[in-house]
Amino acid sequence: MKVFITGIAGFLGSNLADWCLKKNYQVSGCDNLVGGEKENFKDLDVEFFNIDCENLEEMTKAMKGVDVLCHAASYAHEGLSSVSPTLICRNNMMGSVSTFTAAIKNNVKRIVFCSSMARYGAIPIPYKEEDVPNPVDPYGVTKLAAENILKILSKTYGFEYNIAVPHNIIGPKQKYDDPFRNVASIMVNLMLQKRKPIIYGDGKQKRCFSDIDDCISCLDKLMFDDNIINEIVNIGPDEEFITINQLFEIISNKLKFNETAIYKKERPNEIYEAMCSSDKARKLLNYKTNVSLSESMDKMINHIKSRGTKEFEYNYPIEINSSITPETWTKKLF
Repeated sequence: MKVFITGIAGFLGSNLADWCLKKNYQVSGCDNLVGGEKENFKDLDVEFFNIDCENLEEMTKAMKGVDVLCHAASYAHEGLSSVSPTLICRNNMMGSVSTFTAAIKNNVKRIVFCSSMARYGAIPIPYKEEDVPNPVDPYGVTKLAAENILKILSKTYGFEYNIAVPHNIIGPKQKYDDPFRNVASIMVNLMLQKRKPIIYGDGKQKRCFSDIDDCISCLDKLMFDDNIINEIVNIGPDEEFITINQLFEIISNKLKFNETAIYKKERPNEIYEAMCSSDKARKLLNYKTNVSLSESMDKMINHIKSRGTKEFEYNYPIEINSSITPETWTKKLF
């Protein structure tokens, strides 16, 4: 079986490629290397295409002979989407539509789309798959729109699909020099440099963090189980619901970092408490949280130590510089 993974040089894509190779699937994939790194898959036997998902012609060529597509590529910058909406919407919306179209043209049997918890937005927690979403930022809107287009195309052309809804994934190979996303890896990178992390708002925002291995075991079933078709499933834990302040304390204790954090104005449109129910994943995918938050943080810390700390790269433009644009980005404070 031939598997194609978009964003194969990224955190989720490269770990998924490794998983699929261990199951003896033939793996190929693409990445524009804006948020991904070749180092993430340098030891993997994959066919790599350095192309952008928005390029329909090249995506169509790359996907020849593919059986299963996992669309993991994304500018996964929920916070940035409120100040750079054109960038995020173009990539996540048109990139997804182009990817789906290329798959249809190549008669791909199944498409698995990696959506986001941002699809739910301002509704009561825990978020359940049957809830009516109410996204509050452009990023969440693009993810939900891509889901709806995928459903329409599936009904029109007859391919199978599944939609995964991962949330706050952490672990080895996560990008830790991106100032716009990945709060845990940002904190680790800064603290290893003896620099104080920055926390937005009062730090009492609450989240659950998902270990990469627990998420990929769920993606496996969504990609390859013949009995799981046309489903939307939250993948990740609903345990260890913690504040950002508590996350800072956990990392500080592990790194023996004795400084306080720096607090800045809250980011626009940030949901205060966000958590997904894992009930459907437990029933449908036999999901179980096998890796605790503490264990997952150890894996991430060891990975960053092995690669070495990095300076932060401001690779994305700020389209709207106003009074609500975080100064951490405009003044490049990381």
